[in-house]
Amino acid sequence: MQRLYDFLRRHPTGVDTFWAVFLFGISVVGEVARQEDKGTDSPALIIPIVLLLCLVIALRRRMPEKMLLLAIGLGLAQVALNVETTAADFAMLVIVYTVAATGARWASRTALAAGLCAAPVAQLRWPNEHSGALGNIAVMIFQTVPFALAWVLGDSIRTRRAYFAQLEERNARLEKEREAQAKVAVAAERARIARELHDVVAHNVSVMVVQADGAAYVLDSAPDQAKKALETISSTGRQALAEMRRLLGVLRTGEHKEAGEYVPQPDVGQIDELVEQCRTSGLPVDFKVEGTPRPLPSGVELTAYRIVQEALTNTRKHGGPNTGASVRLVYFDDGLGLLVEDDGKGAPHELYEEGGFDGQGHGLIGMRERVGMVGGTLDAGPRPGGGFRISALLPLKPAH
Repeated sequence: MQRLYDFLRRHPTGVDTFWAVFLFGISVVGEVARQEDKGTDSPALIIPIVLLLCLVIALRRRMPEKMLLLAIGLGLAQVALNVETTAADFAMLVIVYTVAATGARWASRTALAAGLCAAPVAQLRWPNEHSGALGNIAVMIFQTVPFALAWVLGDSIRTRRAYFAQLEERNARLEKEREAQAKVAVAAERARIARELHDVVAHNVSVMVVQADGAAYVLDSAPDQAKKALETISSTGRQALAEMRRLLGVLRTGEHKEAGEYVPQPDVGQIDELVEQCRTSGLPVDFKVEGTPRPLPSGVELTAYRIVQEALTNTRKHGGPNTGASVRLVYFDDGLGLLVEDDGKGAPHELYEEGGFDGQGHGLIGMRERVGMVGGTLDAGPRPGGGFRISALLPLKPAH
């Protein structure tokens, strides 16, 4: 049954043609019977009119406006040639409905006017001789009602289709907006994960490389120092793996992990551990906190930690030998200030102009993106007396 319904929906003109043929047969049979009883109308006039009225039914959905005009013209021809109404005149009722539902607005108004005039004109042209004036008026009203109902039904279907089309368009637009928002969210998340991976890999691998070089240098002369360096490499590697496991866990879908499986996001409280790790790797770092520490939003906590981490990593990479660094955290009333300086040879010009060499220049670019996401400001560049300087001001808000 569903296949039949789908077939009929795919071939509307074929369905209309079937009903047109059916109506033509009924009309011809009816006219032949009436001619035998009355012998008045000429078949030469009736058959072409009936045929054209059935054509209106067959082509009503392919060209509704043209078929409406054809039906009106045939109706006027019947009045002028004195060809009484037949079963084929049912086409006028059908075309009124069709034009009201699918035709142009001018055609819909024309169909309403023609439908309301069809019954009165037919009743005046061929009145019932056996009924009085009131009877003819009643018949006229009775025959006008179907045309009015057909137009109202067609117009309501037009309105309903327009409403559903508007809903579909709105849903399609909302779907596109949701897809666009999802793509933006995915891009932002990928950028965040890329920054995290860069910070984790660049810092920890830098520490491991420095420790490995030192261990290789003192392996024969000072085994204890080499052993300590290897222990630092081991702990740093484990920390890097733990952080990368957390980041990769974000990328997994459909898996529910316990909160304790992944390490928490680093925060300002862990900067002290970061500084101590750098000292262990051979970089002297002076760390001070000024002002009264207070709660920060998690995004600000992570941003502050990553800025210090990236700054100290750049110091190890570009500062040269015998370089020292200092880290200052200043709690203002309305913000958190960060100042990281070193007295090394200074970073290359491209580092702070183009974003750095490492990782295609994502070091300082990542810093600026992080600071911008929390509404802060960042300044990076060489110090007047030599070395490099990074300062940032992050908005301080109470943590909820």
